[in-house]
Amino acid sequence: MSGIVVLISGRGSNMRSIVEAGLPVAAVVANRADAAGLEFARGRGVPTEVVDHRAFASRAAFDEALAEAVDRRSPRLVALAGFMRVLTAPFVARYAGRLLNIHPSLLPAFPGLHTHAAALAAGVKIHGATVHFVTPELDRGPIVIQAAVPVLPDDDADRLAARVLAQEHVIYPRAIEWFLAGRLTVSGGTVTVAGGREAQLVFAPAVVA
Repeated sequence: MSGIVVLISGRGSNMRSIVEAGLPVAAVVANRADAAGLEFARGRGVPTEVVDHRAFASRAAFDEALAEAVDRRSPRLVALAGFMRVLTAPFVARYAGRLLNIHPSLLPAFPGLHTHAAALAAGVKIHGATVHFVTPELDRGPIVIQAAVPVLPDDDADRLAARVLAQEHVIYPRAIEWFLAGRLTVSGGTVTVAGGREAQLVFAPAVVA
């Protein structure tokens, strides 16, 4: 096995950060033909494929077709990068230990959608992003790395999202580099990085992206 298959649904900005980091992306697979990230991938010579979820009668059937597209590339890692589909337990089990996701909150806080609005409504002073291993329980897998950003007094959801996204582009390639180097160990739900003292929590300055 070699390389990474990245799954996207839209603009694919995190996929772009992975490609631009020089990481070995074997293919980009989208569940929508109009996913804007596909154009970027093609422009970089990265193979692309569309497995449209609307063409399948059930989530299980879609996941099986998606898995077939992934398996054709025999990747070491599957990276979800703005992939807006809840994966079934059999799909997650198929790639257990080599399926990563990036989520726009400091998990376990604010799982699911609309995280920035939820953070503002809760009045938190620190928000951020998390790279984690995917498990059947949504947004609850072992945490690899997090980035924390300040919540500023004049923030709205869009301003906060932009600041968080800038840090997503930092931590996702870093987590993938660690994985490919064989440096990640999961024990008791906790992830450690071997062979170095790199921070697994990144604090971003209070600068609006």
